[in-house]
Amino acid sequence: MLETAWQWWTYAARYEGYLRATRRLLGVLWEFARDSTPERRRLRFGDADYDWDFRVNTTSGAVGWRDRLLGTFHSEYQPTAPEAFHEMLDSLQQKLQWTTTPDHSPLTFRDFTFIDLGSGKGRTLLMASDYPFRRIVGVELLHSLHQIAQENLRLYKREPQKCFALESVCTDATAFVFPNDPLVLYLFNPFPESSMRQVLANLEQSLRTHPRPVFVLYHNPLLEHVLSQGALLRKIVGAHQYSLFSTQG
Repeated sequence: MLETAWQWWTYAARYEGYLRATRRLLGVLWEFARDSTPERRRLRFGDADYDWDFRVNTTSGAVGWRDRLLGTFHSEYQPTAPEAFHEMLDSLQQKLQWTTTPDHSPLTFRDFTFIDLGSGKGRTLLMASDYPFRRIVGVELLHSLHQIAQENLRLYKREPQKCFALESVCTDATAFVFPNDPLVLYLFNPFPESSMRQVLANLEQSLRTHPRPVFVLYHNPLLEHVLSQGALLRKIVGAHQYSLFSTQG
């Protein structure tokens, strides 16, 4: 825990100076303490309707204090609302209708591996399985959340489910090796800017080695400028809550 805080402060101090980094650290810790009050904890259970409907555990309200504190230095766990997720997938599906393979056949979800970077307890993986992806992979740094995700994947049973090749991988996203399949990458502010830049560099290296269609769905795109500065992705949709980037075009 102390090592994580020290690494966070060191990176901030390098670019902002010692005094500003220290003030930011104190602000993060104050916000964490405020979010630990009973009233704030009750508010986090407001996203539990999905869990009630499908008998899984994906709510942010049940995350322990250690993981919440770690999240303040990486990215706080927050599951995606089902309505927002389906809106993003519908938008992606519309774009795929106008995208073809080198032999001019249309691309479909069946051509793609879906990857959620910072997948937490796995809610997005479960929702993605309602679409006919080739396979679905979650990448989560915190072992405790990864274990819960694995249990959720085991328990999830739903009639509309179309993809059954689901897995959760416990690793740092900056060290994750992208498969050579066409990809749909999902991001919900999973890490700070330094990690985002490393992930983008890894993705671009993978694309240079194995050129293929890749789409990036970025929900609540606070670091959109990092993707926009990349050499191989371009923004094709900019909505209120998300942006869609693609190698196609």
